[in-house]
Amino acid sequence: MPALVNFGGDDDFYSGSSFYTNSTDLGRLCSISSQVDVYYTPRKRARVSAPFIFGETVFEQNKQPSIDVLPDECLFEIFKRLPSGRERSSCACVSKHWLMLMISIRKGEYESSKAVKENTDSVSDDAEMISSDEDEGYLTRCLEGKKATDMRLAAVAVGTSGHGGLGKLSIRGSSSSSGVTNFGLSAIARGCPSLKTLSLWNVPRVGDEGLSEIAKECHLLEKLDLFQCPSVSNKGLISIAENCPNLTSLSIESCPKIGNEGLQAIGKVCPKLQSISIKDCPLVGDHGVSSLLSSTSAVLSKVKFQGLNITDFSLAVIGHYGKSVTNLMLSGLQNVTEKGFWVMGNAQGLQKMVSLTITSCRGVTDLSLEAMGKGCANLKQMCLRRCCFISDDGLVAFAKSAGSLECLQLEECNRVTQSGIIGVLSDCLLKSLTIVKCMGIKDVSLEAPLSSCDSLKSLSVRNCPGFGTASLTMVGKLCPQLQHVDLSGLCGITDAGFLPLLESCEAGLVKVNLSGCLNLTDVVVLALTRLHGGTLEFLNLDGCRRITDASLVAIADNCVFLRDLDVSRSAITDSGVAALSYAEQLNLQVLSFSGCSGVSNKSLPFLKKLGKTLLGLNLQHCNSINSQTIELLVETLWKCDILF
Repeated sequence: MPALVNFGGDDDFYSGSSFYTNSTDLGRLCSISSQVDVYYTPRKRARVSAPFIFGETVFEQNKQPSIDVLPDECLFEIFKRLPSGRERSSCACVSKHWLMLMISIRKGEYESSKAVKENTDSVSDDAEMISSDEDEGYLTRCLEGKKATDMRLAAVAVGTSGHGGLGKLSIRGSSSSSGVTNFGLSAIARGCPSLKTLSLWNVPRVGDEGLSEIAKECHLLEKLDLFQCPSVSNKGLISIAENCPNLTSLSIESCPKIGNEGLQAIGKVCPKLQSISIKDCPLVGDHGVSSLLSSTSAVLSKVKFQGLNITDFSLAVIGHYGKSVTNLMLSGLQNVTEKGFWVMGNAQGLQKMVSLTITSCRGVTDLSLEAMGKGCANLKQMCLRRCCFISDDGLVAFAKSAGSLECLQLEECNRVTQSGIIGVLSDCLLKSLTIVKCMGIKDVSLEAPLSSCDSLKSLSVRNCPGFGTASLTMVGKLCPQLQHVDLSGLCGITDAGFLPLLESCEAGLVKVNLSGCLNLTDVVVLALTRLHGGTLEFLNLDGCRRITDASLVAIADNCVFLRDLDVSRSAITDSGVAALSYAEQLNLQVLSFSGCSGVSNKSLPFLKKLGKTLLGLNLQHCNSINSQTIELLVETLWKCDILF
């Protein structure tokens, strides 16, 4: 009896055969219990591991009765009748087996809210409300690297259905051994019919089968990105075309099995397609591009072709059928000649084009560039990268013919010289000019009279070693209305060249980037703050090693609207930081002292004071600041993002 008395009913179990060794006594007890009503206090049911012996029959009691004994068909029918996504999510969390059963049920196979209402009137309103929310599709999920697996996709498919429905899904860089497969994508297709955006990056195990499942179930799909999907072919893309009529954006990159067939299908049955981007797909040629463009000419507005085996024929089609194209990017088209670009311009079909970017295309010459300028009457933005056959004559002719041009960007166009730049500024109403790594520009003084370009507001000259003091002086005379100036990486400019530019800017400079200008001193900063302190909002002096505390004192005294200041790798010390903190009118939001060895722990109280308005503080490579000071700053400036 001690074992019976001490049994607590929770974690204590009696191990043995029976309290009664004689079967006759046990039979008497059973006969009494059938005639007498006995009250027992509520308690957990004891679990006995040994068999009970009743006469000659042996009954083995189950240790843990489980619903898993039900066949999958029964569980399937039960799950189909769950009233909302929340209950489905709870069931999916029970076990992997239940999760697999849940994702095998298509969204349309669940009982409707009306059926729920007939059985349970008290929950009908909630069921209808949940059902309507599930179809919205406003949730976003992104799986990257090791987290991109089939099981996680299955969990996403079930879990999002009760919280608004999945609208955007991005899968990036899954492992080739345990990454996403067609099974995971099929789970998303069955559970997330509200999906509108799908991005697949580097998923080698996803092929046509998975993409076809998406096409069959997700008819609301509007945007599809396929990057480095070697198993996806024309078959998968055709399935998307046939089942997703709302597709508006398609991006394909490094998919070696996708070719002309898939693009032809997209062009024929996707009437709403507005954006197309195809990069490094060797099977895509003239037939696919021409069919796509000719079929979607009424709505297609953004086009990007890079690294394709297309010829002059495709560019002629672009020029003729691109009546709705506003943004065009062409890169690495090695088989397109001067004739192709010339025909594209003269076809007069690109009247709505606003932005044109051409990179590494040998067919862009002076002649074809001028033709594009004449054929694109509304062109406002032009970017030319690594176009080695463009010279000053072609650039000036283009600027004259493109009457609406506002922004011009030249990168690594080494035949363009200072004369061409001045010609463009004199003949065009540019608002923004960007010159990057143009080695043909030499620092030469021109004595000819120059007409000013009052329209230019932004000038960016980066990493052009030939752009020096003389060039800067001429720009200052030409462009008196500059507000944004970026001269990063120009080691050749000095105080003498930059001061005339500061003095000629009448509108007041707002953003100034002088990072990497090694020869500039405090003289420039003092003049800048004195002349433009009332308008300056952004100042970058990163790498200007001759800038000292005197510059920070001038900034503190004169700058009223400065929000972003970078004095990394300069000669400033704690005294300069103190001067900034004493400026009551200064409300800095971003401040960088990276690599300033003169800033030490003594700046702690000053940084705390500045931190009242700071959102970002960069103290990386400040070797004179120890970890304890950093910890105090992190604790005090909890609203500020501190890099250390």
